[in-house]
Amino acid sequence: MTTTDPRLRSTMQRVLLACAPGLLVLFGLHGWGVLINLLLSACTALVTEALLLRWRRMPVACAAGDGSALVTATLLAAALPSQAPWWLPVTAACVAIGLGKQAFGGVGRNLFNPAMVGYGFVLLSFPLQMNHWPGQAPGLVESLSLSFGASERIDAWASPTVLDVLRHNRSLTIDELFASHPAFGHLGGRGTEWVNLAFLLGGVFLLQRKVFGWQAPVGLLGALFLSSLLGWNGSGSDSHGSPLLHLLSGSTMLAAFFIATEPVSGCKQPQARLLFGIGTGLLIYLIRTWGSFADGTAFAVLLMNLVAPILDRWVERRQQACP
Repeated sequence: MTTTDPRLRSTMQRVLLACAPGLLVLFGLHGWGVLINLLLSACTALVTEALLLRWRRMPVACAAGDGSALVTATLLAAALPSQAPWWLPVTAACVAIGLGKQAFGGVGRNLFNPAMVGYGFVLLSFPLQMNHWPGQAPGLVESLSLSFGASERIDAWASPTVLDVLRHNRSLTIDELFASHPAFGHLGGRGTEWVNLAFLLGGVFLLQRKVFGWQAPVGLLGALFLSSLLGWNGSGSDSHGSPLLHLLSGSTMLAAFFIATEPVSGCKQPQARLLFGIGTGLLIYLIRTWGSFADGTAFAVLLMNLVAPILDRWVERRQQACP
């Protein structure tokens, strides 16, 4: 599939449309910072792709023609903290397009999910800025000041996520956290419950349009549900959280329907895609529970990207061996 293929352009347009409900809920929850991140990511992604295509002596029109750079920028904007300093989405988008996509030859050739390459880079490089999530939705002026002003001003708006609180909790029961901590909502993270449901709605739309198969999202959500169910010991202070909490917190639905389903860096065989989703869901739970990062989506996907060709070959050999 080439970068001028109308099927690719149509697919990218549908993915962007499916992201709209989640972005709208994020905007209502976190304010103008979401839009600022989106604009910065999109502009950086398009400019970076255009410059690299020009350097490679390829048509610069491909930078915006297929929509893949905009999809990468949109996924980054949905995953990054909404009141991050301006250079964070710029850096993430530049690395995503330059290192995650064009370094491998462009669209259709990337080994890793480009958005997760950019996200993982800024998460490892700037962990302090990546852990600043606003406890409230500042207005436009405040959002512009936080994004383009002094970085230390972000501290005034910082609030831990439900996964951060759960990972560092040592004394309160789960019931007490839900009753007293502002990060907890009804079943998962306050506000992020609706964000996940909105991305679930967009994912169902893409499934209905047959943009991707059911295997990767079902495998991811099923593995995350079962592993969190097995690791759940009720409401004790040492509990790792219920299955519903894990499904409705963090970037679970974004990962299941918009990241793990990326066709180039994922698996090609349907059975392999199911295994890819299962492995991603299991890794997300393991990283959330015992790793150094509260969510773990980016690293789970990138690790599974490494084994995706192995899974495809294993499934193909099994199919050839069976009469």
